Amino acid sequence: MDKKRRVCFPITSRAYYGRSRLLIRKLHTHPGIDLQLMLGGTILLDKYSSHIAEDIERGGFTISTSYFNVIEGGNHVAMAKTACLTALEFTNGFHSIDPDIVVICGDRFEQLAIAMAAAYLNKTIAHIEGGDVTGNIDESVRHAITKLAHLHFVTNDDAYRRVLAMGEDPKYVFNTGSLDVELASTVTTELTNERFNSYGVGHAVDITKPFLTVIQHPVTTETDNRQHLEATMRAIAALDMPAIWFWPNADAGTGEMSDSLRHFREPDAAMTDQIRFITNVPVDEFIALLKRTACLVGNSSAGIKECSYLGTPVVNIGARQQGRLNAEHVVHTGYDAGEIVGAVRAQLRRGRYEPSNIYYRPGASETIVDRLASIELYTQKRFCDPVPAGMRTT
Repeated sequence: MDKKRRVCFPITSRAYYGRSRLLIRKLHTHPGIDLQLMLGGTILLDKYSSHIAEDIERGGFTISTSYFNVIEGGNHVAMAKTACLTALEFTNGFHSIDPDIVVICGDRFEQLAIAMAAAYLNKTIAHIEGGDVTGNIDESVRHAITKLAHLHFVTNDDAYRRVLAMGEDPKYVFNTGSLDVELASTVTTELTNERFNSYGVGHAVDITKPFLTVIQHPVTTETDNRQHLEATMRAIAALDMPAIWFWPNADAGTGEMSDSLRHFREPDAAMTDQIRFITNVPVDEFIALLKRTACLVGNSSAGIKECSYLGTPVVNIGARQQGRLNAEHVVHTGYDAGEIVGAVRAQLRRGRYEPSNIYYRPGASETIVDRLASIELYTQKRFCDPVPAGMRTT
C-alpha cells in the first residue's frame, strides 16, 4: 500500500475553520491522506473564538498541535510581531510533523508567515483563494502567498486569469469555486429567537421580522478606522430598525474600532436599543442568519461571496473589498452616513436577489481533495512566462 500523504492544515481563525469544514472532513476521511490540523491565531483566543478547539474535537478531528502566537494590541506593530512569532512557531511544527503538503487559505497576514516557513522548509504549498483583488493589505498578502505556493485552487474566472498572469504554471492552477459558497449551498439549519439571542449582549432581536446585520472590519492601510465605523453607527441609528452587529476582527485598527463600539453600546445610549452585539456564532447558524437578513451592511467578504449565492442584499462600505468580483446584489458606498442610509433603504425596497453562481461550482472541496491526493508534488518553482523570450509586447 502506498504511503499516505501527510497534509498540514493550519487554522488561524474561526471563519477559516467554518468555511473549510467540508474540505477538512473530506481530507480527514480520504484513505490516502494523513490530515494534521494545526491551530493558532485568534482561533485560540476566547474573545474571538470561544471553545473552538472543543468544537473541532467534537467534530471527530484530532488537533496535532496548537500555538499561542498572537501579540495583543490591535495595531500595526502587534500585527507585524504576530506574523514574526507565527513564522517561528509554525517552523517548529512543520519540522516536527514533516508534511508533504501545507494548505494555506486566503489572505491573512499570519497565513503569509506560515507559507514563508513552509517554503523555506521545502514543503509543497497549496493555496486556496489566490488571485482575488481587494482594497486592503490583504491583496498584497494574497499575491505574495500565490508566489510562494505550488498548487492553486481559485474561486472564479478572473482570479484564475490573474494567477496565470503572475507566472504560475497552468497545470497547477484549478478553478474550483469558493469553499465558502459551497458550504452555504449545503446549510439547512433553522434559527430560533431563543437560540440566536443566547449569543452576545444587548437587546434581543426578533429574527422572524426584518433586521440588519452589520460586519465592519478594520482597513489596515487606512488611519481613520474609528471615524469610518462611527459613520456606520450613525447610519444604523438613523435607519431605526433592529440590527445584529458583529465585533471586528483582530486586524490593525481593531483597538480603536472596539473602543468606539463599547461606547456605542453603553446602556444609556438610546441609539442602541434595537441592537445586539455578537463576537461569533457557529458557521451553520451564521449562514442561516444571512438567509434571514434583510440587508448586510459593512465590508465583510461574506457579503460578496456567500450573499451572492443566497441572494441577500448587501451595502458594502469603503475600500476593504474594493475590486473584488461581485454580483448585482451589492451596492458600494463611501464612508458617509447619509450615503449608507440611502443605499440600505434602496436595498430594503428592492428585496432579495436571484442567486448568483459567480463563486459557486459544485463539489469544490471534493475537487481539491482529489488533486491533493493524486497530483505530482514539487518544490522548485519556475516562472511560467506566457510571452516567449524576445517577443515584442508593444
